[in-house]
Amino acid sequence: MTMSFEAGTLAGAGSFRCEGCDFAVALRPGDQVPPCPSCGGSDFRRSSLFGEADVTPAPLTEAADFSWLAEARKPLRAGNYLAFEDDDRARVVPLQDGWTRVGRSVSAHVRLDCPTVSRRHMLVCCQDDCAKVLDDRSLNGVFHNGKRVQFADLSDGDLLSVGRFTLHFVHLAPERAAETAAGAAG
Repeated sequence: MTMSFEAGTLAGAGSFRCEGCDFAVALRPGDQVPPCPSCGGSDFRRSSLFGEADVTPAPLTEAADFSWLAEARKPLRAGNYLAFEDDDRARVVPLQDGWTRVGRSVSAHVRLDCPTVSRRHMLVCCQDDCAKVLDDRSLNGVFHNGKRVQFADLSDGDLLSVGRFTLHFVHLAPERAAETAAGAAG
């Protein structure tokens, strides 16, 4: 049985790899998905035609300097934020309620302009008093505290690795924001 995909993960042009043997297949929009020419398998995942680079982030060491993060937290109000360094400059981006898009696309809420970041790399969902991260079918993956994930719950201080960027998830509850502001004033 042959299939073609008009919507979903395999829709559109792109390169895919067989889940069984890692054989690369390139498809155009509307192409039928063939059985794998190498092993006959029918399960494919989106990937690069040229192979997948090892994008596992380097392990964080005690030498990693995140001292800028304490200063960046001081003026923040209660809420959820992503904090990261870009060109030796600290950036703190407030997260909206609901979904926040992170990626290389100009339509991303948090834009990370680097070829190691997919146009639609990840989504962060903040609702009520919880936050979650979701890999948005990125090529290089999302790493939560050093482990590659598709989906994970977020807590204050969690690290998210996206391409060459290390993003810090910051959650300031109203009482902690008041303590931080009092500490900054004193």
